[in-house]
Amino acid sequence: ALYKFRKKFGIDIIIPENALSIPLNIPLGIALTEFIAETQIPTIAHHHDFFWERDRFLINSCPDYIDQAFPPDLPSIQHVVINTLASRQLSYQAGISNTIIPNVYDFEKTPPHSTEVCARLKEDIGLHPDDLFILQPTRIVPRKRIERAIEIVHNLELSRPVLIISHPSGDEGDDYYQHIMEYAQQSGVEIIKIDHLIGSRKNHTQKPYTIADAYLCADLITYPSRYEGFGNAFLEAIYHKKPIVVNRYSIYVTDIEPKGFEVIAFEGFATRKIIAQIKRVLTDPLYRLKMTQKNFDLGKKFFSYDTLRKKLFSLISIFHQ
Repeated sequence: ALYKFRKKFGIDIIIPENALSIPLNIPLGIALTEFIAETQIPTIAHHHDFFWERDRFLINSCPDYIDQAFPPDLPSIQHVVINTLASRQLSYQAGISNTIIPNVYDFEKTPPHSTEVCARLKEDIGLHPDDLFILQPTRIVPRKRIERAIEIVHNLELSRPVLIISHPSGDEGDDYYQHIMEYAQQSGVEIIKIDHLIGSRKNHTQKPYTIADAYLCADLITYPSRYEGFGNAFLEAIYHKKPIVVNRYSIYVTDIEPKGFEVIAFEGFATRKIIAQIKRVLTDPLYRLKMTQKNFDLGKKFFSYDTLRKKLFSLISIFHQ
């Protein structure tokens, strides 16, 4: 099928997205590896995370297959990772040279603005017009450490403490979801899940909003993750010019923080000083505007599509040497 597909559509380069990184589909990884080895087709293997980063893959019954294809070390493959630590680990674990291309966002496009959409979304999820919209824009999985977001909302001492969560639990079970709901109840924080309203395109009958609409309405973004491959939600927050509270996870420290973003960063848990900073951001419009505009400008400089174009041009040029 891969040979027919290449011939039919005249494919010159393939870019497997994480399919040669993490063994969620071992037959696909093996098939791609054999296809690339046999055809020597120019390939940019884009890696988000690797099997050695996930506990559930460390003990397995097929180490030969995993070592062969996740990722494969073939001469026609240029390997791309999304952060500095992944680059070091790929070199150390597999002896494979690679290029770092961070996650990017379309900062060249003006962020949307619509008070009508916000009013409608808040009404649909049961928020009053003057209720704060504090958004946790992630799945409900343990490494997102949503407990810290709940604690932040609790410590803000709002008249109506609410945390909005945009995504479902995903493929890691419901135990953590149940834990989060119980923890929120004990903390006096209301959880509102909106994943049933969020779709990939606007005005869909059953899912009438997009994740961009949720960011548009947000007064504050919470991002207390223990670990992230890079941080899509971070880029989305600064693109939509929203203040963000972020735990200093390892990739943030090595790849994002040195760029000079002005965020409310904490180490492990939010102290009284952090809560005071959040309150200032929420109550001082001029301070908030300066912070979010600075972050948008830095995002455009370091994590825009222009960055991606330059990096990809360099990689593709290698195939023509």
